[in-house]
Amino acid sequence: MSGLRVVPAWRQGHERLYVCLTDGRSVAWYDREASRVNLLSDDLRGDVLEALAPFLTGAVTVGPPPVPTPAELARLSLHPDDDLAPNRPGEALQIALDRDPAPPHRLRPDPRRRALAAEQAVGDALEALEGGGWHTLHSLPLPGGDRIHHLVIGPGGLYAVYTLYARKQRVVVTDPMVTLGRRAPRPLLRRIRSDANRASHALTAEVHPVLALTDPTDLKVTAPLRGIRILQATDLPGLARLGGVLKPADVEALHSVARDRGTWGRV
Repeated sequence: MSGLRVVPAWRQGHERLYVCLTDGRSVAWYDREASRVNLLSDDLRGDVLEALAPFLTGAVTVGPPPVPTPAELARLSLHPDDDLAPNRPGEALQIALDRDPAPPHRLRPDPRRRALAAEQAVGDALEALEGGGWHTLHSLPLPGGDRIHHLVIGPGGLYAVYTLYARKQRVVVTDPMVTLGRRAPRPLLRRIRSDANRASHALTAEVHPVLALTDPTDLKVTAPLRGIRILQATDLPGLARLGGVLKPADVEALHSVARDRGTWGRV
């Protein structure tokens, strides 16, 4: 068969190469991470492999798509309005800026834009973990107008990550107070622990609190911290080295629950 096209696309943070007919219908896709070519019609096996030949690397498995797991079927049953997985880093801030932009001649930069840049930087760092069996969700809404900036679920457990814009600022932590530059200290660690506790209640699993800082000039922690991690955005990929807590099936099940908007209305 002639006319097959190979179209790259991203799904759940992973690249796929779709093989399409001239009318746009997909007949197969190549999952690079899984080294698998998924065929929707075995009759086109030869044509599909010929079209994908320039892109295939190493040995690949060829066959029909694997049967969905119970977790995957649960995700498929979610209404699009209730599925939080498509949320971008800083989704809530982006919506607020679109609805209520700052005046064009503001003397100082809108602090929401700095916060958005920080959440985007941290979100990008966390999404880089996904190839190692981790999932990241962003801007999870909590009752009362609060939200969890990022929730990370993987082999090393669950982490509620709060992002703080600290570019070119000195950060001093005296639990529970956090001082950013010359600003007055505020009990930020109390808020972060509360977010993690609420997430633990919603998911019926232990969620660890994390404060992620973007580009501080210096970080000083005056005393040992109680059950909380403070990391710079560049250190977040180190979470991938944590393991031995959750099995892959548990990770998928918790991700399915966490991405459902209804989960967060009860905390």
